[in-house]
Amino acid sequence: MTHVLVTHADEPIGRRVVKNLYHDPNVEVIFAIGSGPPPRKFDPYLAGSEPRVTYTRLDLAKHRPVHDLFHSAGFRAAEIDTVVYVPRHGAGSSLNEPLVGGISERTAESRLLLQHCLETRTIQHLIAIGSAFVYRLPPGNANHLSEESELNLDPNVMPEVRAWIDSDMIFHSEVHNDRLRVVLLRVPTVVAAGGYVYLHPSLAGRPGSRVRALGFDPICALVSDKDVARAVRAATRAPVSGIFNIAGGEAIPLSLLSRWTGHTSIPVPGPLLGMLDATERVLGIESRLGASGGVHLRYGFTLDTDRAAEELGFRSQYRIGLARAGDGALRLDTASV
Repeated sequence: MTHVLVTHADEPIGRRVVKNLYHDPNVEVIFAIGSGPPPRKFDPYLAGSEPRVTYTRLDLAKHRPVHDLFHSAGFRAAEIDTVVYVPRHGAGSSLNEPLVGGISERTAESRLLLQHCLETRTIQHLIAIGSAFVYRLPPGNANHLSEESELNLDPNVMPEVRAWIDSDMIFHSEVHNDRLRVVLLRVPTVVAAGGYVYLHPSLAGRPGSRVRALGFDPICALVSDKDVARAVRAATRAPVSGIFNIAGGEAIPLSLLSRWTGHTSIPVPGPLLGMLDATERVLGIESRLGASGGVHLRYGFTLDTDRAAEELGFRSQYRIGLARAGDGALRLDTASV
């Protein structure tokens, strides 16, 4: 039986992962942690004298709280053997990652979590959700990327993507560890019911105006939040380490992705786009337009998921399509194939 710790369980993808694992008969204990109060949907999970799910509030980017967690009586009693790193992605997370001691919050979390997983002998398996936006994108939309594709190591990459790359490389460095099995799941834009979008560098957050590069309309690979949770579940069962692309069967232009998720897409000339981004950085203003000179606003990609199918036994089971929202507008939605 598996005993799992799930990070950022109070945010949308984290909640989905906990729900999926809760209904897995192979998972006996779930130790959920988050930065806020437990979600109300967790009430049934937390009920009873000996609930299978426990919840703790914690700042994962700070050394002392993470150290205290891994050395706590509650953690030892839970007998955790598997850790699932769900990164911050909900309404409280910033498009421009806040810095902790000069590094991004995501990088700080990744380092601390990996360090304690390596030091804690009872932990045998670490599963991390990463981003497919770490890949280098050559010009065009015909980029079909495998796990061996190059990373975008341009020193001028936007801060949000830089944080993803730093986190990716931290986990990547341990995929051949003899004791700790490390699985890194690289996911593209995640779509949840109701048209909510997560883990896209420029479309995260509430619906509103977003910019895109004039003359470009890149193809965006998509995956359902339910499939992300299923991929995590598959990774908890598979006796493998490594990096795996996780994606659904759909890919749509950025302009449609913006429109169908409730955003207003504003085409902006490339030089002006770069000026907007630079001005926001200099003034320390959090981007409200998704302004960035990032290549993801120009060039598109799809993902090769054969390795996940062969080694994890994962294939997407949810399609992403259109549904009529309460206001009558068409929104992206997810449904079982």
